[in-house]
Amino acid sequence: MTNEIRVRYAPSPTGHLHIGNARTALFNYLYARHLGGKFIIRIEDTDEKRNVAGGEQSQMEYLKWLGIEWDESVDVGGDYGPYRQMERLDLYQQYIDELLDKNLAYKCYVTEEELEAEREAQRARGEVPKYSGAHRDLTEEQIKQFEAEGRQPSIRIRVPEGVTYKFNDLVRGEITFESNDFGDWVIAKKNGTPTYNFAVAVDDYLMKITDVLRGEEHISNTPKQMMVYDALGWEAPRFGHMALILNEQRKKLSKRDEHILQFIGQYEKLGYLPEALFNFITLLGWSPVGEEEIFTDEQLIEIFDPSRLSSSPAVFDPQKLKWINNQYVKASSLDRIVDLSLPHLVEAGRLAEDMSEDQRAWARELISLYQEQLNYAAEIVELTELFFKEEIDYDEEAMAVLKEEQVPEVLETYSAKLDELEAFEPDAIKKAVKAVQKETGHKGKKLFMPIRVATTGQTHGPELPNAIHLLGKETVQKRLKNAVEQLQA
Repeated sequence: MTNEIRVRYAPSPTGHLHIGNARTALFNYLYARHLGGKFIIRIEDTDEKRNVAGGEQSQMEYLKWLGIEWDESVDVGGDYGPYRQMERLDLYQQYIDELLDKNLAYKCYVTEEELEAEREAQRARGEVPKYSGAHRDLTEEQIKQFEAEGRQPSIRIRVPEGVTYKFNDLVRGEITFESNDFGDWVIAKKNGTPTYNFAVAVDDYLMKITDVLRGEEHISNTPKQMMVYDALGWEAPRFGHMALILNEQRKKLSKRDEHILQFIGQYEKLGYLPEALFNFITLLGWSPVGEEEIFTDEQLIEIFDPSRLSSSPAVFDPQKLKWINNQYVKASSLDRIVDLSLPHLVEAGRLAEDMSEDQRAWARELISLYQEQLNYAAEIVELTELFFKEEIDYDEEAMAVLKEEQVPEVLETYSAKLDELEAFEPDAIKKAVKAVQKETGHKGKKLFMPIRVATTGQTHGPELPNAIHLLGKETVQKRLKNAVEQLQA
C-alpha cells in the first residue's frame, strides 16, 4: 500500500446529491486534505437501470458548490482512470478470469426461480437465506447441458470455510465476520457486468485507495470485499464506517422525510450559503475540541481529527442549520446577501426583473434592514411583506397597542410632523418622533410602539426610521390616516 493517503467518494449517478452522500464526500475530503493526501471521485454507474440523466453532473456540480475539490476524476483525469466503472469492464473481466482460472470462482447456472425456491425452503426451516452452493462443483456434462438449454451463467466467488474476517474500523474499533455466514456470492451478473462488491474492491486496489470512509450501511459489504482482496492476494485498505444520520424523531433520515430537505440543490435554491452547509454537515457525526461551532473550510481542514468521528448516530437539526447559516449571513457582505435575496423577491412578483438604478438601490436598502435576522435568502419574501401591502390587517397584539388612549394624539401629531419634513430621510424621520415626544409628553413604548404598529402592522421589526423611509412618505401618511380612522370608527 502506498504511503500517500488516498481516499475516494464513489457516487452512483442515480439521483442528485443527498445530505448523507454529501457528508461522505466531505469527510473523505477533510481526511485527505488534513493528512496531505489525495481525494478521488469515482462514478459507480454499473446499475444502468437506476442511473438518471444528469445524475453525474448534478453530483459534481453541488460538490463544487459546497466548496469540495478533488484531485482525480472524470473531469480532471488522473493516473488511475478511467473513473467511470462502465469504462473499466475490461479490467474487471481480467480479474474475473484470474479467479476462474485459479478455481477461486465458478460459473453458476441457477435460475432466479430456482434461487427463490431455495430461499423459501430455507426460510421455512427457520434459516437465514444464503446460496447453497448447488452449482459449486458442476461436471463438464452438466455445464454443457445447462448451456444447451440456453442458460447464461453468473460468476460466483468461492467463499472459504471457517475463516474469520477481522478489521479495525477507524470509527468503531474491531469488527469481525465469519465466512460460514455467507454463501458463495455473485461477482459478475449473467450479462457480464460486475457486481458492486467485486467492482469496488478491484477499483480500490487499482486506484491505490488507502482508506475507505463510508456510511455504516456498508459494514456488511466489507467482508465480501475482503474476500476479493484475499482471493487476489491484495492488501485491504483501512475501513471506517460513519454513524447514521437521524431525523428529529431519532429515526433514520429518509428521502421520504418531507419536513427535512434532503438534497443540497434545495438548500442552494433557498439561498443557503455553501460554507454554512459545509460547516453544518461536518458536525453531523464529528465534533471539534471545545465549544466553538463556526469554522471556515480552511479551519476545518486544519482541525479535522478522524479519531473524533462519532460511532453514535447524528441528529439532523434544521433549526441548528438555520442558526449556523444566519451566522454566515450576518458575517457576509451586503452585496452578497443582496445578490442571493433579489431573485426571490423577483420570483415572488415583488420586484421587476429589469429594475432601474433607483429601484435597485431601494431594494438593496430594504434587504440590508433584514440581513441580521435572515436565516436564508428566501425568507426575505415573508420578512419584507409589509413593504408591498396596500392595506394592513392588524392582528390582536397590534390592535391592543392601537387601542391605548394616547394613540390618536401620537399618530396625528406624528403625521403633522412628517408633513413638515423637507427631506424624508431616516435622520429627519427620527427627529420627527422626538418632536412628537416634546409636543405631547408621551415617550418610550407609549410613543414608539403606536407609530411602529400603525406604519408597519408589526410590534417588532427593523430600525423604525429606516423602515418608514423605505415605505415612503405617501404610504406612511396613508397608513397613519387609516389607523386613526379605524380607531375613531
